[in-house]
Order: sequence, then C-alpha cells, then structure tokens
Amino acid sequence: MIRKIGIYFGAALVVLTILFFIATDSIDSTPYFESNYFKTSCARIDSLKKNTEITTDSIQAGFSRVSITPTLNSAEDNFAEGKFKQIPLAGFGARKGKAATGIHDSIFVRAVALKTNKQTMVFVGADLLIMPPNIIDSVTSVLLRKGIHRNQLYFSATHTHSSVGAWGPGFIGEQFSGKENINLEKWLVQQISKAVISALADLRPACIGSGDFSAGIYTNNRVIGELGTKNNDFSFISIEQIGHRKAIMGSFSAHSTTMGSGNMEVSADYPGYWERKMEQTYDVAVFYAGSVGSQSPSGKGEGFDRPQNIGESLADSLNIYLPKTTLSDKPAFSAMTLKMQLPAYHFRLTTKLNLSSALSKKLMPFPENVYLQAVRIGNMVWISAPADFSGEYALQIKNALASKGFHANVTSFNGNYVGYIVPGRYYYMDEYESKLMGWFGPNMGEYTMDLIRQISKIVTNTENL
Repeated sequence: MIRKIGIYFGAALVVLTILFFIATDSIDSTPYFESNYFKTSCARIDSLKKNTEITTDSIQAGFSRVSITPTLNSAEDNFAEGKFKQIPLAGFGARKGKAATGIHDSIFVRAVALKTNKQTMVFVGADLLIMPPNIIDSVTSVLLRKGIHRNQLYFSATHTHSSVGAWGPGFIGEQFSGKENINLEKWLVQQISKAVISALADLRPACIGSGDFSAGIYTNNRVIGELGTKNNDFSFISIEQIGHRKAIMGSFSAHSTTMGSGNMEVSADYPGYWERKMEQTYDVAVFYAGSVGSQSPSGKGEGFDRPQNIGESLADSLNIYLPKTTLSDKPAFSAMTLKMQLPAYHFRLTTKLNLSSALSKKLMPFPENVYLQAVRIGNMVWISAPADFSGEYALQIKNALASKGFHANVTSFNGNYVGYIVPGRYYYMDEYESKLMGWFGPNMGEYTMDLIRQISKIVTNTENL
C-alpha cells in the first residue's frame, strides 16, 4: 500500500512539475534597449518624424457634450435609447458584478475639436473608469468611415470607479466591470462617436491658452506615502470660439476613488463635481484623468460630500487662474501618435513568477492598437498613455520639458489598457499596482518613458530631454 502511495505521489509530482513549466514563465529582465520591441517602436518614430511639423496657423474649435447616463430598470435593453434592464458598476472587484441601484449624478462623454490649416485633433473625455479598448476600436472604425483617423483622436476618461460597467471582455475584464453586455457596448460606441462628430460640426474660429497650478493637498502617494514623490499639478487648456461658446479642459492626478466599493449609484465622482461647477460659466468642461498611478485622493467629508469638496475646490482654484491666462488665435501646434510595440504579456503569480503568456491571454485579450501621443499647443504639451500612468514618472517628464520652457501634462486611459506603468524599482514589491497590474515586465516603465521623451522632443523641436 505504501509503495502504491509512493507511485501515485511520484506521478502526481511529475504532472505538477510539467504543469508548472507549461503554466509559468520566469521574469525577463533583459534591458529594453536591446529588445526587438524597442527597436520596432523607434523605427516607427523615425518614420513619423518625417511627416511631423510645428504650425502656427489660425485655429478653429468645436465642442460637444453627449449623455451616457443610462436609464435603469427598463423592461428590456434598448441601446439606441440608452435603456437597460440593469447595469453593473465598474471599478471595484469587491462589488462582484452587482447591478447599480440608481443614478446619483449624470455622466457624459465630452469632446473638444481643434483644427488648424493642416492638422485636426479631437480631445475626448468620458465619465468612465477607462476608455475600454473594444469600445474605442469600434468607435475608431465608425469614425474612419467619416474620414476621421485614429491619430486625430485623443482619448481619456475621468477614471470614476462608480460609472457604468459591462464593457470588459474576458475573465479579468468581468472582475472589474461586471458581466459583459453587448447592448451597453453598442450604446457607448454610438454616444462616443456622436460626441466626436458633433464637436467637428461645431468648428469656429477660436483662441486658446493653457496653464497649471499646484493642488497637492488633494492627492497622496498611495504606494510609499511621504517617502515618494507625486504630481501635484492641475493642468488646463482654455478655448474660446470668437464671439461664441467656450470650453475648458482640465486634468488632475488623484484617483477618482472617493466613493468606495460600497457605493452602488452611478456617479462621476469628484471630476463630475468639477465639470458641473465649471459648466456654470463654460459651455463644456472636460476632465481627463492625469497620472493617477500611485496617487490617491485626499480630501475631507463623508459620503458624497468628499468628492464635492475636492471637485468644487479644484474648480474654484482654477477660476482664480483663468483671468490671468493669455489666449492666442495662432498657437504653435504639433502632434504625434505612436503605435507601441509591446513586450511579452503576463499576469503575475508571485513577485518573481509569471503566469505563461498563453494562459494570460485566456484571462484577458492581449492589448492591440496601443498608442502613445504627444500634442503641443503653444508652450503646453499634453501626453496620453494607455495605462494608469505613474505620477512619479509624470513629474520627471514635466521637469524635463520645463527645462526647455514648456509646461507638460500626462493623461491616462487613451483607448487601450496595459495595466499600471510605474517605476521599475517598485516591480518586485508585493503591491497591487506593481504585482497584480504589472503585466509587461520590470522594464515597461523605462521603455515607455524613453518613447515619451522621443516623441516629446519631436513635437517641441528640442534636444536632450
């Protein structure tokens, strides 16, 4: 009997050993600058550089705001009208896909279109957790039929953790946004596309200005606390159609998590309060999540008083700076959109062991159509990233561009999602951002930073960033 147990144990050990080597991969620490993915991305930058120019033409602007507030508890789903039987909230796995119980405040997708003689760019922001990749791929296809290309679209989300879910395919996507609902996805595609088309239809001669100010009391470094640095700046771009309407775009780097997983009502969190306060004096106010990686919100209040205090205080501070902002009808304008080549893709089992790439792709589709963007308007550069981008990294970018006379801002969630992009020194920490959401190896941060420096250098025509 003991011999049989030994045979069974030995056979089981062999099977487990085989499964271990099939199901796991070691962490690749090869320097990124020796990799094929880096060389491929650099070659694309060289190709894009030839067609990138800085113009100082007259500028036109158009604005739109389209509701994505769902009608809940309908008899059946009707995506054309935004009516649904039920919708889960996206943002916290602890909700376990439960349906929203109501609407606390309305949510929207907003767009600002900017056009010069040679270039058109549409900035799109939505009161969503992220801009879901499958949704944006479909939006891109719709807009391409209208002659609008992906490199003309700058996406971001407010990153509210209390907005509509049901848009995430795969096991991992379902954990964060609830069970996938094709009708909800069709509705978001319809509304986001409508916002872009409406903004372009509203184009009129305009003038534009930008700036930033410190708002550090409203954010913390949530990974290592006071030992870490953080991006404190609120960045803004003000646009006025000459003799007509006006819009404001704002970006801040505190996570939109003032309302925890216990909240079951649809809400735009503190960015929504900022948007509504600014829309008392502006026709359209669009909030873009900044470099929210490692940065949590800081503010007083219970329940919805907390997001209201943060959002409206940021609006009040901005209103102090806006009268001092100089607007120009011929700002320097340049843009570059780079499709990134990605490293190997893994979900992590431990701080030193990965699930195999093949099995990782079973849990969530491999990110396709992943972009970095840099847009220069006057002396302001906005950079978009396909991730929760680190506030510490953003601070490095801001300082580098400041040395060349530019202000800078990094926004997250630009239409695909590659997890968290944080400094490599955090990679082996047993933390949510670095372990569970670090899908592309310890060099992903420095690799991304290298590409951002390259494209920022081109749109600003500077060297040695």
